[in-house]
Amino acid sequence: MAVQYWVGEFFVDLSRNQVTQKEQSQTIAPKALAVLTYLAENQGRVVSYDELFAKVWPDTIVTPNTLQRSIAQLRKVLGQDTNLQSYIKTHAKQGYSLECDVKWHDEAKPETAVATGKDLAIADSSAENEVSNTHVSTETDAADKAQPPRYSFKLIIAVVGIVILAIIGFSYLTPTQSLKLSFGELRSLTATDNKEHSAIYSPDGEYFVFLRYSEEFCNSSNLWAKNIKTQQETQLTKNMGRYGSHSFSKDGKKLVFIKTENCNKPMTQKDCYKLMTLDFEKALAAPQSPNLLMECKNSRITKATWLNNNNIALLQEFANRWKLTSYSIADNKSTVIYELEDGNFVDYDYSATDDLIALTSIHNDGLHYIEIIKPDGQVLSSHPIEYPPEIANFRNIYPNFTPTSELLIFSTGRQLFTLSYDGKITNISLPLDEPMGSPIFHPDGKRALVIKGNWDSDIATISLSQITKSQSAKAQSTQTQADQSLTRENNSDSNPAPIIPVPTILERSTLAEDNAIYQPKGELIAFKSTRFGDNQIWITHGNGAQQLSNFPMDSSINGMNWAADGQSILVNVNNSLTQATLDSSQKSFPFDHRIEQLFHWDSEDNTALLLVRIKGVLKFGEFNLHNSEFRVITDKKVNWALKSEDGRLIYTDQLDRFWQPGPAEDRLIESLESQGSDKRFIIKNNVIYGINEEFQLWSYDLNEDTFETLGNIPNNVDSLTDINQSDILLTLRITAKKEVAELTLRD
Repeated sequence: MAVQYWVGEFFVDLSRNQVTQKEQSQTIAPKALAVLTYLAENQGRVVSYDELFAKVWPDTIVTPNTLQRSIAQLRKVLGQDTNLQSYIKTHAKQGYSLECDVKWHDEAKPETAVATGKDLAIADSSAENEVSNTHVSTETDAADKAQPPRYSFKLIIAVVGIVILAIIGFSYLTPTQSLKLSFGELRSLTATDNKEHSAIYSPDGEYFVFLRYSEEFCNSSNLWAKNIKTQQETQLTKNMGRYGSHSFSKDGKKLVFIKTENCNKPMTQKDCYKLMTLDFEKALAAPQSPNLLMECKNSRITKATWLNNNNIALLQEFANRWKLTSYSIADNKSTVIYELEDGNFVDYDYSATDDLIALTSIHNDGLHYIEIIKPDGQVLSSHPIEYPPEIANFRNIYPNFTPTSELLIFSTGRQLFTLSYDGKITNISLPLDEPMGSPIFHPDGKRALVIKGNWDSDIATISLSQITKSQSAKAQSTQTQADQSLTRENNSDSNPAPIIPVPTILERSTLAEDNAIYQPKGELIAFKSTRFGDNQIWITHGNGAQQLSNFPMDSSINGMNWAADGQSILVNVNNSLTQATLDSSQKSFPFDHRIEQLFHWDSEDNTALLLVRIKGVLKFGEFNLHNSEFRVITDKKVNWALKSEDGRLIYTDQLDRFWQPGPAEDRLIESLESQGSDKRFIIKNNVIYGINEEFQLWSYDLNEDTFETLGNIPNNVDSLTDINQSDILLTLRITAKKEVAELTLRD
């Protein structure tokens, strides 16, 4: 089959996945181009849906939406009115047909292989003119035979000229020449002891609005605004809350955001989500209470964004899949803008200027895509993201629009990249000394807001005896006050303050230390740290730490476990498994899917409990490191999971309830009904240890089915990471230094 052909006035080059018209080339997804090619091969004939599926997606199960998106993309590229269907015609309940002329070019003829559609048209025109001229008269034919050919030299000159013009044109049209961003100054805009987050500019560019978190209540914040000219800060919300990212209405008069609260009667999730609005103009005069628009008790919503049509876009999760929905304030009704039946969304951004939505997603082929759609759901383009060596293949990308046409921007931490609409990534070459988020541009397009800073946490230990003693002391104090209250008429203040043991800090820096675990059959403690800027595995004897790994910049670590012999550590780094030995050698275990969390590693059986994202959907299961087979254990949402020494699996769901597999169905551990939290749990000698939401350490004996509250712990504990015969290891939250900063584009 030829690799080049014409569809009407459009030149199709299969070798480059491009469609060109009047020197304007567009890159098309290979599958969409395969649909067009098969329709072209059957020009004028109605090709059924099943025939297209069999030809383009052989041995693959796909949904009708997949084909519809390909047709929508082709129609967009061909510039046709979908109501007229002038190129690709829909035949209801039958299929599609290509209703235009198709001209094929044989790949074996080099004289017809040209750089662009325009070049090909010129060459075709020259050839046709030459043929017509040589048949004007027999006398001219005879004269031409007797003389050197006049047209050969002219044709050579024309072809050479075309090649030169093509080279010059290519140099100007190459995206890397024009699709570049260069930043100059980086300056801080806020400087407090609190954590600032989620900053955006107002539509008029006079303010930026951000969340300011309290150090005392780390999950609660107030909404603030800062005047860029006067530097005056104004608190916008009257009371603190768990507020999400916010967005301005088109006229800049209102803000919309999501507030998260604990559900009074949780059924499918612990948190309820409320869509709120705030009158920005009134809040500048005095703090306001936000108004409720909509509440979700059985589904999650995130990233509220005000659209130009006055609807509000949301990512809403149903049954472990995200959908892009639109909420109408006027009708108090939500509709689905876009969804993937066999995939999932990662993130989206909205450009009010272009009225476009950019979506990053994972499709059924396991690849990450960038899709550009309209607010009505029309897909304009869909392309796999081409990951460069600097970025791990499974890494999620969270891009924002830029002032440069068809170009997005995102951060991986200490590096910034651009992402084009056709999936190409380019490094901006701006190495940073601390992590920052993806920039959000000012309306003037000359500067951008970023959130930069670091999380600071320490590795600490508390002896079990110290915790149990504090519990005994509290019990004695409670009894004493109870006895004294018998002689008092008013005992409203009789509850004693909890006695909190003081932790011992094992490892600390000004950055994050986390996930400390004891070495089996040894004295070492392994932990992860960002103390030198990047996430690495460290080991310590308690009197100095040593770096064990050397992972690339902006690496992420989500789970690590010692081998039973204490000589190596299995790490989930950059969403893939790596085994690091004490001599710093490494071994990778290939897997075709993104690993979100490593929970547990049985080094003797060489199996691991993992949370894996398959086609964008989270699956909890067991991975065999010998043969790379993955077995799904449950479709429930799993927060944390471990195995006991005798092989019993324990996991918590999204309601922080504890479950244990049974012969017919999973069994709820009722004794732990209200003891779950986000602080994780550990198992030692068939005993579960955990921390409840009251910051109490507890234990549950799996063999005896007995529960015991051991004592109180500090309320800045971020997670419980390990335990031995005498001590527990904890991660203590110290500070989260995040601030709003501004990047300025170079001229």
